[in-house]
Amino acid sequence: MLKKILFLFMMAGMLVTSSHAQDSYPKNLSIDVRNYVFNLHLNDEDNEIEGEALITVDFKDKVEHFSLDLIGKSGEHGMEVIEVLEDSTITEYRYANDKIIIRPKFNGPKTKTFSIRYHGVPERGLVIDTTKFGQRSFFGDNWPNLARHWLPCVDHPYDKAAVEFRITAPDHYDVVATGEKIEESNLNNGFKLTTYREPAPVAMKVVTIGVTKFASKLLGMVGDIPVTAWVYPENRLDGFSDYAVSTDVMDYFVDHIGPYAYAKLANMQAKTQWGGLENAGTISYFENSVTGKNEVEGLIAHEIAHQWFGNSASEANWNHVWLSEGFATYFSILYLENTYGDEKRKEELVLDRKQTIEYYAKNPAPVVDNSIIDPLKVLSTNTYQKGGWVLNMLRHQLGDDIFWKGIRTYYETYENSNALTKDFQAVMESVSGKNLANFFSQWIFTKGHPVLKWNWNYRKGKLVITIDQVQGHHIFDFPLEIGIQNGEAMKIELVEVNGASKTYEIKVDSKPTDVILDPNVWLLFEEK
Repeated sequence: MLKKILFLFMMAGMLVTSSHAQDSYPKNLSIDVRNYVFNLHLNDEDNEIEGEALITVDFKDKVEHFSLDLIGKSGEHGMEVIEVLEDSTITEYRYANDKIIIRPKFNGPKTKTFSIRYHGVPERGLVIDTTKFGQRSFFGDNWPNLARHWLPCVDHPYDKAAVEFRITAPDHYDVVATGEKIEESNLNNGFKLTTYREPAPVAMKVVTIGVTKFASKLLGMVGDIPVTAWVYPENRLDGFSDYAVSTDVMDYFVDHIGPYAYAKLANMQAKTQWGGLENAGTISYFENSVTGKNEVEGLIAHEIAHQWFGNSASEANWNHVWLSEGFATYFSILYLENTYGDEKRKEELVLDRKQTIEYYAKNPAPVVDNSIIDPLKVLSTNTYQKGGWVLNMLRHQLGDDIFWKGIRTYYETYENSNALTKDFQAVMESVSGKNLANFFSQWIFTKGHPVLKWNWNYRKGKLVITIDQVQGHHIFDFPLEIGIQNGEAMKIELVEVNGASKTYEIKVDSKPTDVILDPNVWLLFEEK
C-alpha cells in the first residue's frame, strides 16, 4: 500500500549479519488453514455485525490446541463468541488475550472444519462509516493485522488460505469482495445475499469487502482476467476515467513478471486509512483519488504490482516487508519507465533518493530492522523508497536480462507462498551466477548509504578523480558510473569503489568541461 503522505510526496545499529528478525507473532507450523468461509450479516440499524466463520484446517501433527485471532468485546467494541463447532459438533474452547483457543478432537481425519459463531461492533478492520457523499458504507481495511477485529483467523501472512465471503446486506447496496462473484440473490425480506470466492491462497492482511452504493464498469480483459472499476455513483465518470489505466498496468506486469494469481482485478474507491491498499484482486484507493484528472497512474501501478509482490509472493515475516513495499515502489517506476521513457525513471529515483537521505538523517536504521516488533512500524521510507532503490542498483549490477530473469524466477518460485530476503538473494544468485552476499548485507542489513566527497583534475591526457567515503560507520563496495562531459557529448566510465579513499585515472582526449557522478541514476549515495 501507499501511505497517504507517501502518495502526496511522489503522487541505529552496526552491520546485521542475520536475516532473522523480530516478528513476534506466535506461528503454529503444526496447522495450516486451507479455507475460510465468512458468513456476514450487515444492517442499517446499527454497526453490529453477525458472523459465522467456517474454517478448514489441516493438522500436520497432533496438537493439544490451536489459536485463532479475534479481538474480544471491550466496552462498545469487539466481538463476542457464541459457539464453536468441530465438524458440526460442539467442541472445547476457551477465550483469552484476544484469541480463541480450540482443543481439537482427533477421532477422525486430520483435516477438520470448525464453525465459529460470533457478533459485535468492530472498532477497526471493517470500517463502517459514510462515504464522502454521505452514503453509508462498509469497507474491509485489514493491513497489517486488523482482520482480527471482525474475522476470526490466523492474522499473519505466513498462513494463507482460500477465502469466500457470503455477505447478507440490505438490498439497496452493491457488494464487491475478494474473489469472483458466484451468487447474488434477493432474499425477498429487504436483504440480498452476495457471495464471492477466491480459490488462490491469500493472507488476511489483503482480504476485503466493499458494501455501499457503487457504480461499476468492466474496463477490459487482460487475458481471461476481468479488470473493473467500482466507484461512487456521484463521481462515476471521473472514477471510470481515472482507473481506466489499470488495464495497461496489469498487461505490463503479466507480460514482465508472470501469471496473475487471482480471479479478478477490481479497482475500488473506498474509505481507507491508506493512499491505496493492495487487497488481493480488490484494491482500495482513497476516496479523493477520483478527480477525473488521471493523476493516479503511479499509485495504481504501485497497488497492482503488489498483486505479485506482497500478495502472492509475500513476506514471511513483517520485518522483511521491503519484499512487498520496496518491490511495489520500484515496479511502479518500471511501469512508468516503460510508458514514458528512462527520464521518468531517473526523475522518480532522484526524488526517492532525496527522501531516503533525509529519512536516514533522523532515522539511522537498516531496511530490515531487527529491532521492530510492531508490524505497523515496519513501514517507512526505508522499506518503500530505499527498498526500491536496492532493486534499481541490483538491476544495474546484473543487467536487464538477468535482472528480469531473476524476478520471473523468484515470482514463479514463491507464487502463492512466502519468502524472506535470503530467499530472494538465493534466486538472484542462482540466476546470475554471482555471489550477492555483500550486496544484500550492505544495502539491506546495514544502515545508511555512501556519503561521497570527491574532486577531479585534468593532468596530461588523464582525468584524475579522488573519491572519499566519509560516512564513517561502514565502507560500502559498489560500481559507480562517471560521466565525462565535453560540450554536449558525454562519455560514461565505470569504476569500482571499494575503499575509504581511492584515486582513479581515466584517459581522455582533452580536458572535460564537466564531470558528473552517477549521471544515469544507478547509485544510492549522498554528495558532500
